Amino acid sequence: MTSRLLGAAAALGLAGAAGGILVAGLAMPLVSGAGLAARNATSMFTELPPPPREDGLPEMTRILDRNGEQIAQFYYQNRRSVPLARVAPVMRQAIVAIEDSRFYEHGGLDVKGTLRALIANTRAGGIRQGGSSITQQLVKNIMVTRAETARERALARVRSIQRKIDELRYALALEKKYTKDEILERYLNIAYFGAGAFGVQAAARRFFGVDAADLTLPQAATLAGAVRTPYSTDPSIGAAQRARLLARRDLVLGRMAELRMIGQDTARTARAAPLGLRMRAEPGGCQASTYPFFCVYVQQEVLTDPAFGRTRAERERRLQRGGLTLWTTVDPVAQRAAERAIAARVDAGDSQVAAETMIEPGTGFIRAMTVSKRYGRNRHNRSIGPRTTYNLAADQAHGGGLGLQAGSTFKAFTLATALSQGMRFGDGFQIPGAFVPGSGYRNCSGKAVNDPTTTIYNAGGEGRGGPYSLEMGTWNSVNIFFMTLEREVGLCNVVETARALGIRRADGEPLHEVPTFTLGVNEMDPTTVAAAFAAFAARGRYCRPMAITAVVAKDGARTERSPDCVTALEPEVADAVNHVLEGVFARGTMRGQSIGRPQAGKTGTNNGYTSAWFAGYTPTLAGAVSIGDIRGAYRHPLTGVTIGGRYYGAVQGASLPGPIWVDSMRRALRDTPVYGFVPPDTARFGGGFTPGLRKFIAREQRRREREAERRAGRHDERRAATGAKETSAAPADAGAPSTGPGRAAVSRPGRRDRGAA
Repeated sequence: MTSRLLGAAAALGLAGAAGGILVAGLAMPLVSGAGLAARNATSMFTELPPPPREDGLPEMTRILDRNGEQIAQFYYQNRRSVPLARVAPVMRQAIVAIEDSRFYEHGGLDVKGTLRALIANTRAGGIRQGGSSITQQLVKNIMVTRAETARERALARVRSIQRKIDELRYALALEKKYTKDEILERYLNIAYFGAGAFGVQAAARRFFGVDAADLTLPQAATLAGAVRTPYSTDPSIGAAQRARLLARRDLVLGRMAELRMIGQDTARTARAAPLGLRMRAEPGGCQASTYPFFCVYVQQEVLTDPAFGRTRAERERRLQRGGLTLWTTVDPVAQRAAERAIAARVDAGDSQVAAETMIEPGTGFIRAMTVSKRYGRNRHNRSIGPRTTYNLAADQAHGGGLGLQAGSTFKAFTLATALSQGMRFGDGFQIPGAFVPGSGYRNCSGKAVNDPTTTIYNAGGEGRGGPYSLEMGTWNSVNIFFMTLEREVGLCNVVETARALGIRRADGEPLHEVPTFTLGVNEMDPTTVAAAFAAFAARGRYCRPMAITAVVAKDGARTERSPDCVTALEPEVADAVNHVLEGVFARGTMRGQSIGRPQAGKTGTNNGYTSAWFAGYTPTLAGAVSIGDIRGAYRHPLTGVTIGGRYYGAVQGASLPGPIWVDSMRRALRDTPVYGFVPPDTARFGGGFTPGLRKFIAREQRRREREAERRAGRHDERRAATGAKETSAAPADAGAPSTGPGRAAVSRPGRRDRGAA
């Protein structure tokens, strides 16, 4: 037994010399030292260690849309393991023929095959046949794959006597543990074939665009030939490498014919065929994703969710190596609708950036998420350009930025608070022409946060002082009305309503609980705002934004994920809010714009036009659109700007975000049933009264009519004086409501926490 093992080891050492390993290196430790060395050699190959630890191969993680179509992939190594039954038989034959023709005959250490390879390689002056068995190569690959660092990988590859002995012992142990087919399956899935492809399935897709099960004879021979020298035969590098790959393919075909796996005629026909490469790129990460900004959101969900690992490092490892399949919520129809609506009005090269998120009420499923810029880095890594790596549709925790002040969209939370406290439709009060929040405001810690140094004005078009009902104040987005209403219902109560509806600052900081909270001084992101408004559509049921619905492990185990929802508002209160916000389209700031089905929403335009918003919803889909300047909203307001080739004197919630929302929602819902909102409980919410409102409305109507007559008269005079012909061209802000955007005017616009509407 001892002499046979010594002979085998010595023979392997000689074969290794032909492959670049010193002859004496492996033989000398076994023959020196007389009987002691002999006894050690005997135990070395009879007392085998356990098989090498197999941690599981790094596998590609795939991200799918709601229909099961792949939209992104992540990997440390481009690999998708397949069972041996899903590898073409001709591929199995080709790899055995060129790498280890006696694979099914030896026990892990093939002395005859090694000596034959030594002779063949010596005559050829290079490596034509493998000197190691497939089992030995599997051991080496396991060691390299297990390595975490470059140093560990280098040690796993180092050509040392001890490593070769260890490799032999592990190979013998593997032969005891697995069947031959199990070893071959593991080898085909772990081997590197070049061009970034690990495993036969990835290689088949990368080189030929087919699955491993569908490989033809020439294709199989090509891949088998690539395994021995995957870098020098990498066809993605250049013509010289492709020529070497062709030579290796023909060598494999000749060897298969020599072993009578195929006939000589078949081999000649296959050799005459071109390589037939159809190199298919397999880029990973979000930059290559169909929906990159949604991909970033999913990526951050994985990296921050303890369900994917205890530490961020573990979670990142699982994303890159775990072979997961992540089913997500994104809907291609809604996504394309949002992308087209934004692209039609905002160019990627504009310094102003539009972002939109669509969310399904009652589930929190994110159906669309897009940004007007393309995902990636600009040339020379500049911060300004047509690309961005910030997911501006989401908060910082999901790859976004600091957010934009949400403006008058926050008035919806004050409205909901008032209705929950018993206010009725038609209820209202008299407001002054200017308002100082000097008393009556306390935050949720009970601290007075009054600001007697700030004066709030109504923006142009909102109206002057006078009586306003709940509906009129909302439809016209009257700042002073909502500042007064917030004081009446309690600042903290409004804050708590917003929190219950998922409102959190984009930067993760605590909400600013100040008197102008109702005017939207907090910086937000479209995803958070869309989810809050989706709760109104879902009759008060708030659901945390959700991107991943199921996780499938590489062993096929599937884990479903359920929506994370709570009751944030009474259903009847939400119905009442919906009733009022429907009027924003019929009689308010969005008058004249419609998606042709029941809709509700709220515009938002900030003080100084630093940003503009629209948040709206139907019973089945909600969406929020924001726009601001990527160079800095305060230094670069949305006034006197050209966006998407169109000039805007000032961007308002109804003039740009509103139309984007209308177009995207119309397309997203085009082929879906039409549903209406649940009517409000008039017994509970009807019958309100605002003293002096009727006379005020009549007086305002007469004033508007007189103003219209004066404008018409001046227009006629100009026509008569110039003889100009009347044209049909609409002004640049056509479609913007005459009632105004709900923008606040304040005496101290430089203060960030004051005067945003």
